[in-house]
Amino acid sequence: MADLQPLLHDLAIALHAPTVVLSGRDGQIRAGGTQGLLHGDLRLLSEAVVTVDGDEPEAIGGDEPSADRARFTGLLRRLGDPGPDPTVWLRRDRTVTASGMTEELSLVSTASLNRRRVVEVVLAADFAPIDEIKSGGRRSPVVPAGGRWSASSAVSEVTAEGAEIVVDGPRLRLRWTVAGPATLRWSLRVSDERALFVPGGVRLPRPRVHADDRRFTALLDRALDDLDGLLLAERDHPVDAFAGAGAPWFLTLFGRDSLWAARLALPLSVDLAGGTLRTLARAQGTRHDPATGEAPGKILHERRRDVFETIDGASLPAEYYGTVDATALWVCLLHDAWRWGLPEDEVRDLLPTLRFALSWITGAADPDGDGFAEYRDESGHGLANQGWKDSGDAVRFHDGAQAKPPIALSEVQAYQHEAVVRAVSLLTALGEPVSGLSEWAASLRSRFRERFWVSTPDGRYPALALDGDKRPVDALTSNIGHLLGTGLLSDDESASIGELLLTSSLSSGFGLRTMSAASGGYSPLSYHCGSVWPHDTAIVVRGLQRSGQPARAAALGAQLLSAAPAFDYRLPELFAGYGVAETTMPMPYPASCRPQAWSAAAAVSLLVAFLGLAVDVPAGTVSLTPPQPSPVGALRVSGLPLAGGTLDVSLSAEGEVTDLRLPPGFSVLSEQSSE
Repeated sequence: MADLQPLLHDLAIALHAPTVVLSGRDGQIRAGGTQGLLHGDLRLLSEAVVTVDGDEPEAIGGDEPSADRARFTGLLRRLGDPGPDPTVWLRRDRTVTASGMTEELSLVSTASLNRRRVVEVVLAADFAPIDEIKSGGRRSPVVPAGGRWSASSAVSEVTAEGAEIVVDGPRLRLRWTVAGPATLRWSLRVSDERALFVPGGVRLPRPRVHADDRRFTALLDRALDDLDGLLLAERDHPVDAFAGAGAPWFLTLFGRDSLWAARLALPLSVDLAGGTLRTLARAQGTRHDPATGEAPGKILHERRRDVFETIDGASLPAEYYGTVDATALWVCLLHDAWRWGLPEDEVRDLLPTLRFALSWITGAADPDGDGFAEYRDESGHGLANQGWKDSGDAVRFHDGAQAKPPIALSEVQAYQHEAVVRAVSLLTALGEPVSGLSEWAASLRSRFRERFWVSTPDGRYPALALDGDKRPVDALTSNIGHLLGTGLLSDDESASIGELLLTSSLSSGFGLRTMSAASGGYSPLSYHCGSVWPHDTAIVVRGLQRSGQPARAAALGAQLLSAAPAFDYRLPELFAGYGVAETTMPMPYPASCRPQAWSAAAAVSLLVAFLGLAVDVPAGTVSLTPPQPSPVGALRVSGLPLAGGTLDVSLSAEGEVTDLRLPPGFSVLSEQSSE
């Protein structure tokens, strides 16, 4: 029987990139599955089991108060006074750092007599790589030398105040003998000379947000904490922070994920956008290489320390370019960051990368010359699908049949159209030539309208894709929501798509399903054919707002607020697509990453949508078109960073702007719509 991918939904997770610690909800780190301390895609601690006088504490509760901490309480009912009330228990407080972890063990007693107790922590390290863990593989622990394990370039070293450290085969035992209540500490410090990334070294600004709906502020607070925890940078460029995609599977540089996370988080930080843009610019493709998917001008998909073997048989090079959308998204982020205030000198430094990216978008992205960007895995061992829905079965017809490559995705045409249009705006403002780009975009609009639109029992809408025979792949999916606000659609087309997105077959009540429940390939537990991805919903919320549909944006955004409490306000990578008619709360997709950068950044996108906010720093203007009524009641935001100053705004529960303060030199454009 094949190994199975381990599940994550019931684990406690704390992180400070590039380190993440996963344990059971009782705090114990047990051999097997994904549990352990991972650093730079290696597991440098695979067991940490605590006992007192040989008994494990019985868990009664725990929480994750911040991205880098987890706390647990367990009873020791065999110890202490007789009777039904526990009188001895253990509190376990874990803090994760970029280079390891520390635990404080507090033995608490209200017993009438305090006896000598032996507290022990059993530790092991297997140095398993992340792809082996994800595939369900197992390996034996490395034998320690003293309080230290090492293998290849990596080292784990234990310290424990006042403890006896005993080597017991492949395990270490930390042993304290205490009388009565006691507080004990142990730490693990890890290092790896081959780790690609260091901590991002910055923290995102924290505007003060108050809303009548407390769920929104809880979601935003947690999201900003998690985004801070996910920030990474290259060793040689430590000031250029970017968001690692997600813990534990994708805690590394991902072109698409890191770009979307920075784009959704732009209202908080143009510096994160700048760091992401520069990091990916340094890796921009320069040659044709079918083995890696590299092409001149193309933006990277992901970077790992080693080849990554996937559970379905793909073998991805350590530096892999198998993405059809990251190049256009890079251009879009550069434009949007400029509009939000990225300094002009930083923008100009990136213009050569922009030009090179545009050459790929308007050229090699369309290998057969039919006018649409498409992909095919030329290597035979890469990703079969190379859009954001990159699982092998993600592109399906309405009847459930899978499409054959090469595939031209609808949202990729929209991204490319937007990238070219935004590049024209940026280059024109900077006095740079734009010959032929506007004509290219106009031609794409015409071709798309002619070839992509389909009619099915679900309605009339753009197809998910064109397949290798240029047939429209007619499943109704969330992808069409990514077209909104890109300029590819007319106002009437945008409105009809907006109406369709809010129907019950796509909108679950907890967010947008990736595929309509009426489609033949739908499953609520499919990775890309029926699940709900918070970032996907947030992108569509953003598109609805940008296309002049604030009420629909608010209604869809409010669905994520309904989902958030079920996940303790830490929205995962994705969750199951069961709707409100099937369950009172959303159900997990059990192998989902948590936290995930673009899921966390989704909360910032909701803030923008609920304010109806648009900013143009070069023009010195701010636009406010909040939905009416406000989906979160009265809303007050202060300290939102803007052009070296801050923006403060208050809305009434009816969605009226009641107070607005802008940095000097800015003016406001405000026209409200109730739709």
